[in-house]
Amino acid sequence: MKDALVATLIEEYSTVEAFASILTLETKALAAVSPLEQLPAIVEKKTELIGVLAKLEAARDTQLAELGFPAGWSGMELAASTDAQLATQWKLLQKAAERARRVNTNNGELIRVRMDYNQRALTALQVNVPRKVNLYGPDGRIPAHSGL
Repeated sequence: MKDALVATLIEEYSTVEAFASILTLETKALAAVSPLEQLPAIVEKKTELIGVLAKLEAARDTQLAELGFPAGWSGMELAASTDAQLATQWKLLQKAAERARRVNTNNGELIRVRMDYNQRALTALQVNVPRKVNLYGPDGRIPAHSGL
Protein backbone atom coordinates (compact mmCIF):
# COMPACT_ATOMS: atom_id res chain seq x y z
CA MET A 1 0.00 0.00 0.00
CA LYS A 2 2.77 2.46 0.85
CA ASP A 3 4.29 1.90 -2.60
CA ALA A 4 0.97 2.84 -4.23
CA LEU A 5 0.88 6.04 -2.18
CA VAL A 6 4.45 6.89 -3.20
CA ALA A 7 3.52 6.26 -6.85
CA THR A 8 0.49 8.54 -6.50
CA LEU A 9 2.63 11.28 -4.95
CA ILE A 10 5.13 10.98 -7.81
CA GLU A 11 2.34 11.22 -10.39
CA GLU A 12 0.78 14.13 -8.51
CA TYR A 13 4.15 15.92 -8.43
CA SER A 14 4.58 15.40 -12.17
CA THR A 15 1.08 16.73 -12.85
CA VAL A 16 1.63 19.80 -10.64
CA GLU A 17 4.88 20.49 -12.50
CA ALA A 18 3.00 20.24 -15.83
CA PHE A 19 0.36 22.60 -14.42
CA ALA A 20 3.06 25.07 -13.35
CA SER A 21 4.52 24.92 -16.88
CA ILE A 22 1.12 25.73 -18.37
CA LEU A 23 0.80 28.61 -15.90
CA THR A 24 4.16 29.93 -17.11
CA LEU A 25 2.87 29.82 -20.70
CA GLU A 26 -0.21 31.66 -19.48
CA THR A 27 2.03 34.33 -17.95
CA LYS A 28 3.74 34.85 -21.31
CA ALA A 29 0.40 34.98 -23.10
CA LEU A 30 -1.03 37.49 -20.62
CA ALA A 31 2.01 39.72 -21.10
CA ALA A 32 1.61 39.62 -24.89
CA VAL A 33 -0.13 42.42 -26.75
CA SER A 34 -2.81 40.05 -28.06
CA PRO A 35 -3.17 36.95 -25.86
CA LEU A 36 -6.47 35.76 -27.31
CA GLU A 37 -4.91 33.33 -29.79
CA GLN A 38 -3.04 31.44 -27.06
CA LEU A 39 -5.39 31.54 -24.07
CA PRO A 40 -8.11 29.05 -25.16
CA ALA A 41 -5.62 26.17 -25.53
CA ILE A 42 -3.98 27.11 -22.22
CA VAL A 43 -7.32 27.20 -20.40
CA GLU A 44 -8.25 23.83 -21.92
CA LYS A 45 -4.98 22.24 -20.75
CA LYS A 46 -5.31 23.79 -17.28
CA THR A 47 -8.83 22.38 -16.97
CA GLU A 48 -7.61 18.94 -18.02
CA LEU A 49 -4.76 19.00 -15.48
CA ILE A 50 -7.07 20.18 -12.69
CA GLY A 51 -9.25 17.14 -13.38
CA VAL A 52 -6.23 14.84 -13.21
CA LEU A 53 -5.12 16.47 -9.95
CA ALA A 54 -8.58 16.00 -8.42
CA LYS A 55 -8.50 12.28 -9.28
CA LEU A 56 -4.99 11.90 -7.88
CA GLU A 57 -5.96 13.67 -4.67
CA ALA A 58 -8.96 11.35 -4.28
CA ALA A 59 -6.70 8.32 -4.90
CA ARG A 60 -4.23 9.65 -2.32
CA ASP A 61 -7.00 10.06 0.24
CA THR A 62 -8.20 6.50 -0.41
CA GLN A 63 -4.66 5.16 -0.04
CA LEU A 64 -4.17 7.10 3.18
CA ALA A 65 -7.39 5.61 4.57
CA GLU A 66 -6.22 2.11 3.62
CA LEU A 67 -3.03 2.78 5.59
CA GLY A 68 -5.03 3.98 8.59
CA PHE A 69 -4.44 7.73 8.15
CA PRO A 70 -7.00 10.51 7.83
CA ALA A 71 -7.58 12.11 4.43
CA GLY A 72 -6.10 15.38 3.27
CA TRP A 73 -3.16 17.40 4.40
CA SER A 74 -3.15 16.20 7.99
CA GLY A 75 -3.23 12.54 6.95
CA MET A 76 -0.38 13.05 4.52
CA GLU A 77 1.64 14.86 7.16
CA LEU A 78 1.14 11.93 9.55
CA ALA A 79 2.02 9.36 6.88
CA ALA A 80 5.12 11.34 5.87
CA SER A 81 6.26 11.45 9.50
CA THR A 82 6.38 7.63 9.53
CA ASP A 83 8.30 7.02 6.28
CA ALA A 84 11.31 8.76 4.74
CA GLN A 85 10.33 7.94 1.14
CA LEU A 86 6.83 9.35 1.66
CA ALA A 87 8.32 12.39 3.37
CA THR A 88 10.65 13.08 0.43
CA GLN A 89 7.89 12.81 -2.18
CA TRP A 90 5.49 14.84 -0.04
CA LYS A 91 8.03 17.67 0.32
CA LEU A 92 8.66 17.68 -3.44
CA LEU A 93 4.92 17.87 -4.08
CA GLN A 94 4.50 20.71 -1.59
CA LYS A 95 7.33 22.71 -3.20
CA ALA A 96 5.88 22.20 -6.68
CA ALA A 97 2.43 23.23 -5.48
CA GLU A 98 3.87 26.38 -3.88
CA ARG A 99 5.63 27.31 -7.14
CA ALA A 100 2.40 26.79 -9.07
CA ARG A 101 0.49 28.87 -6.51
CA ARG A 102 2.95 31.76 -6.88
CA VAL A 103 2.73 31.74 -10.69
CA ASN A 104 -1.06 31.49 -10.51
CA THR A 105 -1.20 34.46 -8.12
CA ASN A 106 1.02 36.43 -10.50
CA ASN A 107 -1.27 35.54 -13.42
CA GLY A 108 -4.27 36.71 -11.43
CA GLU A 109 -2.55 40.05 -10.90
CA LEU A 110 -1.74 40.31 -14.62
CA ILE A 111 -5.39 39.65 -15.44
CA ARG A 112 -6.50 42.26 -12.89
CA VAL A 113 -4.14 44.88 -14.36
CA ARG A 114 -5.30 44.10 -17.91
CA MET A 115 -8.96 44.30 -16.89
CA ASP A 116 -8.34 47.60 -15.10
CA TYR A 117 -6.60 48.99 -18.18
CA ASN A 118 -9.46 47.83 -20.42
CA GLN A 119 -12.04 49.40 -18.09
CA ARG A 120 -10.18 52.72 -18.09
CA ALA A 121 -9.94 52.61 -21.89
CA LEU A 122 -13.68 51.95 -22.19
CA THR A 123 -14.44 54.78 -19.78
CA ALA A 124 -12.27 57.15 -21.82
CA LEU A 125 -14.07 56.11 -25.01
CA GLN A 126 -17.52 56.54 -23.47
CA VAL A 127 -17.06 60.12 -22.29
CA ASN A 128 -20.25 62.07 -22.93
CA VAL A 129 -19.19 64.95 -25.14
CA PRO A 130 -21.69 67.80 -24.89
CA ARG A 131 -23.40 68.32 -28.22
CA LYS A 132 -22.12 71.48 -29.86
CA VAL A 133 -24.23 73.61 -32.14
CA ASN A 134 -22.27 72.97 -35.30
CA LEU A 135 -21.50 69.24 -34.95
CA TYR A 136 -22.35 67.20 -38.02
CA GLY A 137 -24.74 64.29 -37.68
CA PRO A 138 -24.14 60.75 -38.99
CA ASP A 139 -25.52 61.78 -42.37
CA GLY A 140 -22.92 64.57 -42.68
CA ARG A 141 -25.45 67.37 -42.16
CA ILE A 142 -25.87 69.81 -39.35
CA PRO A 143 -29.00 68.74 -37.46
CA ALA A 144 -31.99 71.07 -37.74
CA HIS A 145 -32.28 71.46 -33.97
CA SER A 146 -28.77 72.90 -33.74
CA GLY A 147 -30.06 76.40 -34.26
CA LEU A 148 -28.50 76.92 -37.66
